[in-house]
Amino acid sequence: MAMQDDLTSVQRRLDDLMRCVARLDEHAGDSLDMRRVRTDAGHLRESLELLCAAAPAAANGRVVEMVTIPEAPYDRRLWADAEDEGLGSPYRHAP
Repeated sequence: MAMQDDLTSVQRRLDDLMRCVARLDEHAGDSLDMRRVRTDAGHLRESLELLCAAAPAAANGRVVEMVTIPEAPYDRRLWADAEDEGLGSPYRHAP
């Protein structure tokens, strides 16, 4: 299933949850527990909206992956036979 299909499915289920919470609110009244349920459902809705806003970038393959750069110095042999840009090889004279 594509990510957009999954997001649409979650959105439908969240809409159902919000309707159920509203009906439950009519029966339970304004208690602390009911306020928590309403608040949690609202947080779920906000989180899903944020996820949907970020989904197009992820769907287009634009996911940015963090790369860890080690603190240790590179092995000097890695640079053997490399030329310094603009200076040439260390074994030849620069112009």
